[in-house]
Amino acid sequence: MSRRPSRPVRLMTRALAAGALVTTAACSADGGEPAAASDTAAAQARSASPAAERREAGEVPAGQPTGSPRTLPSTLTESGAKAALLTEADLEGDWNQVQDADKWRDRLLVGEVDVSDFLTARTDAADCQKLLDSLYRDDLLGEPSGPSALTGFEQGDSRLLEQVAGYDRAGLDDRLKWLDSLPRKCDRFTATDDAGEKRTVQVTEASVPEVGDAREGLHVTVRGTAADNPATLTLDLVAVRVGTSALTVTGGGLDGGEASSVEQAVRQGTERLKTVLDGGTPSPQPTNPY
Repeated sequence: MSRRPSRPVRLMTRALAAGALVTTAACSADGGEPAAASDTAAAQARSASPAAERREAGEVPAGQPTGSPRTLPSTLTESGAKAALLTEADLEGDWNQVQDADKWRDRLLVGEVDVSDFLTARTDAADCQKLLDSLYRDDLLGEPSGPSALTGFEQGDSRLLEQVAGYDRAGLDDRLKWLDSLPRKCDRFTATDDAGEKRTVQVTEASVPEVGDAREGLHVTVRGTAADNPATLTLDLVAVRVGTSALTVTGGGLDGGEASSVEQAVRQGTERLKTVLDGGTPSPQPTNPY
């Protein structure tokens, strides 16, 4: 008569049997048969993830961190417009910032356009008058609908003026289209001031760096007299849209145009505006990335 195994032996036997069953199940899965329970659990885990549900629905692009919301340019504020303005550190050369740039006016830009220059397109004369008036008032993009700030710099007899402001988007786009049409409509015309002095105005397209969301540039020369002497005012101007905000830079004077300085100002000014709209603070010592 055989003896029944002792209790410790029976427990060990059961443990070995359980281990064998686990090993067999694992081998079965590795051998190519689906591990149904494992796959079901993984699917449930995936479907339980809100991020996965949004990704499958196309709401979250693959590769985008799901824990961080998308950042969109903010609306320009009064303090933001001032922070976006250029400083002397943004410009090469001997440009000195001035405090009375908002009072700058050039009398060579004052005059009534001679309509007889536009025999077949009287509406073009109105556009050319609008250009002269806008140059004199420094409002090429029209009246801002939001915050605005302005600064100016001098170098010898040359001036550089920058304005940063918020606008109505539709009106801003219309104004940029208007600027684009001026080299064709106002390529050459005359204007007469109150004293009967004639000015000859030429408008051509200017090269503009590929910055911002939209941009336009003009090169304008006005030939007339200043202090009873022949004088030519040369202006380079660029307007750049970033969202519903924009910056305009105008540079030049009686010594000639300032195309290179205007281009640098536009590049740096656009970067400053974008930084502000993204919620950042422009560097006090910028480096030119171009």
